[in-house]
Amino acid sequence: MNSRIAITHIGLCTPLGNSPEEVLPRLISGDISAMQWRDNLLFDAPTLVGCVDDKRLIEIADRLSLFACRNNRLLNTAAQQLVPAIEQAKKRLGADRIGVILGTSTSGISKGEAALKYQLEHGHFPPSYHYSQQELGSPSDYLKQLFELSGPCYTVSTACSSSAKVFASAQRLLNANMCDMVIVGGVDSLCQLTVNGFAALESVSKGHCNPFSRHRDGINIGEGAALFTLERGQSDVMLAGIGESADAHHISAPHPQGLGAIAAMQQALTEANITAKQIDYLNLHGTATPKNDAMESRAVTAVFGHSLPACSSTKPLTGHTLGAAGAIEAAFCYLLLSPLNHDKRLPPHIWDGQQDANDPNIALVSANNNSGLNQLNFIMSNSFAFGGSNASLIFCRKDA
Repeated sequence: MNSRIAITHIGLCTPLGNSPEEVLPRLISGDISAMQWRDNLLFDAPTLVGCVDDKRLIEIADRLSLFACRNNRLLNTAAQQLVPAIEQAKKRLGADRIGVILGTSTSGISKGEAALKYQLEHGHFPPSYHYSQQELGSPSDYLKQLFELSGPCYTVSTACSSSAKVFASAQRLLNANMCDMVIVGGVDSLCQLTVNGFAALESVSKGHCNPFSRHRDGINIGEGAALFTLERGQSDVMLAGIGESADAHHISAPHPQGLGAIAAMQQALTEANITAKQIDYLNLHGTATPKNDAMESRAVTAVFGHSLPACSSTKPLTGHTLGAAGAIEAAFCYLLLSPLNHDKRLPPHIWDGQQDANDPNIALVSANNNSGLNQLNFIMSNSFAFGGSNASLIFCRKDA
């Protein structure tokens, strides 16, 4: 079986914008303007989060009003960019040969929060509220109904690795000849449940997140959506390799030495049939929590040794988009490898520059030294989740 899969189309709805032409310049310039202070998420203090502008979201059509919630509006905004491609694919392949696999961790919980508040004030839920809007399967079911598809359709929810793992699920469907195209991606929206949940774990930063710094104190949460169509064949950017592991070290803390993370990265390299030296850029999980960054710096050093590639975390630009992070950061990798990035520039690592002496020093991209690489053929992206659910993806140019 050929592990390489073609990425034929993408759709975006991110804090950095909703089109490749808008997102890429903000990504490679290290634009943090999407990070905003909100006072309606944490119960007792403002918090800095990565926001998508409500005015730029596309409404849900009346025929699909059952799915009307903000999470699905984020998804819908990305999905509308795929409409022409999906319509052509249905004619070419058949609606039953196109699958949908999405990752999420919040689904429509924010709609449920608002509905519960309404119920407490009025004694009944608002007419527009349906419990199914907050079920984890809702985003995938929405896309299936939107595009009128009849192929396999399901959601992966493994916390912060959710929408990285969908690429592996899609690869299996394509290689088993159960689908000719799979729509994959992820979506998550800001809500009180997750922000206060991470605050209860003492994992939310008091300011702007500061990954790999000795001063790091936690994450900023973000939101957004990214979608891809995967097919057998060739395209400008290919999915080259996937690694998954489940070390189950702890319900919320990563393995201190990153054994599961190491296994995922090594498996991805093996599947891509390349060596660690061939990775030109590594998109770090880089959450800015003390334990994640300590673990990841050790895992990356163990895998790459003295051939450390340029690397950075993009979470200071968007916040940690949780179940959507794997897909949104995969989209960033796609854009870096696309013809749009003709200078082969990389996202700078935004932090205070204060290295943690307790952790290995990795090759973080400097904002002052980002004129571009001589070559940019292979990119790895890491996603590590609660419970030790780990995924690493490798993307490449078609001729790499």
